Amino acid sequence: MYRYDEFDAQLVQERVAQFRGQVARRVAGEMTEDEFKPLRLMNGLYLQIHAYMLRVAIPYGTFNAPQMRKLAHIARVYDKGYGHFTTRQNIQYNWITLEQTPDILEELASVEMHAIQTSGNCIRNTTADPYAGAAVDEHEDPRIWAEIIRQWSSFHPEFSFLPRKFKIAVTGAENDRAAVRVHDIGLVIVRNDAGEVGFKVMVGGGQGRTPMIAKTIREFVPKDNLLSYLEAVLRVYNMLGRRDNKYKARIKILVHEVGVEEVTRLVEAEWEAMKKETSVDLPAEERDRIAAYFAPPAFETLADTDTGFEARKFEDRDFRHWVRTNVKPHRQAGYAIVDISLKPTGGIPGDITADQMDAVADIAEDYAVDSEIRATYQQNLVLPHVRLQDLPAVYDRLVEAGLATGNIGLAGDIIACPGLDYCDLANARSIPVSQAISERFADLNRQYDIGPLEIKISGCINACGHHHVGHIGILGVDRKGEEHYQLTLGGRADDAAAIGKITGPGFSADGIVDAVETVVETYLTLRLDPTERFIDTLERLGPQPFKERLYGAKAA
Repeated sequence: MYRYDEFDAQLVQERVAQFRGQVARRVAGEMTEDEFKPLRLMNGLYLQIHAYMLRVAIPYGTFNAPQMRKLAHIARVYDKGYGHFTTRQNIQYNWITLEQTPDILEELASVEMHAIQTSGNCIRNTTADPYAGAAVDEHEDPRIWAEIIRQWSSFHPEFSFLPRKFKIAVTGAENDRAAVRVHDIGLVIVRNDAGEVGFKVMVGGGQGRTPMIAKTIREFVPKDNLLSYLEAVLRVYNMLGRRDNKYKARIKILVHEVGVEEVTRLVEAEWEAMKKETSVDLPAEERDRIAAYFAPPAFETLADTDTGFEARKFEDRDFRHWVRTNVKPHRQAGYAIVDISLKPTGGIPGDITADQMDAVADIAEDYAVDSEIRATYQQNLVLPHVRLQDLPAVYDRLVEAGLATGNIGLAGDIIACPGLDYCDLANARSIPVSQAISERFADLNRQYDIGPLEIKISGCINACGHHHVGHIGILGVDRKGEEHYQLTLGGRADDAAAIGKITGPGFSADGIVDAVETVVETYLTLRLDPTERFIDTLERLGPQPFKERLYGAKAA
């Protein structure tokens, strides 16, 4: 993983000192809240319903055991003993005091972490496939390019005041595990017919008030030219993006209103003009220097299988079920990718206690190569490089920590934003709904029978819970002072990305759980056989059979 150089360390330390002075002036009354707000947002500090919330950046979701221990320490000392992993591969603390924030940022800096670019009208934390460097189907490690984008975009003068926030995601395989098609820019590493590695560039995706799937504007950009092409896209957006209406300021609106053909023409023209002026592309030696930080670890030479691992699977049903959902194939023989679910039955999606953070750090240090950990946009964690022979021990340790729920990709693996319990933008609560659905589907055997199912919940139209791209999506709305929930079906964030369609009238807080169960039971009666996934049945039959079960004769 990438390590700070002298410039990185100086930059972060100077930002901490600068913010410490700004906080002191705010506390002393020398600065109004309106004057202070843009400064705190530049440092990831939000003012929510009950307290300040600090969002800490985890670039492309990659961190390690010492950093996890520091996050645990911050949770104990400065918060209420826990943190919340988000859909942007970051972590949030919901009970922060203003006066202590500079101390937290200084603690983060001591382990090469920060909160820069986690808020504001800038290029936000660039996300990537959490299986990067380990996935069997990967062309190239996307974290290399996410780090290059991070360094290029941090404090870039042209992009320090964009029309709106801007999100980029990178995946190294055609099998999209980074939801690139619902980003302002989505990048897929591909090979052309000559075998050269480059990028498919998609622009104009996003969720929120106006959900859209990104459109491809170039099938192949050579990797040597990625930064100049991205800069051309950002320049066009910076020039034409609307600043008169924040609801119409995202690049997706520009693509929609101007048209993808015209946006493509403008970007290509800007790119050609840039080539004549100067190149912002990285010299090969600098690219290689950054890539060296992501060189494959020193893997051992191991057999494809391990007898102890296989024996434990045969003897222990719970372990076997956990392996079935939470363990993925690795490109290196004798290794596996381990998903750690942060979705226990009845739990708050993405929440993790300080003790559990320490436990994950210990497990990573003992069993994960280079003690590496990943955060996922599904609000879970990953140990990317674990020997097959160590999986029984890893599982046992996760059981002790309360982190061994075998539900990755199933009905219990719910994505949910903090909702009205914390967020002052929310219209309805997300957490109690996610907990109630989790408890309704608590039986893991039932979840295994249902099969892959993505349930996603947002407490407002900003869609931080990604409800638009849930197989089953739930949006909380305010109806005359009461919480109400719209149900959508058919969303997906993979390489066949789609926006879910609203089924019809919404449901009360009490009725939404029954509605989800009705949808699931309808699927079970309609699927061709147990191998047909929920999303496949829905796409084969359309939403009408589900609407009829939900609304009866009233279904349109």
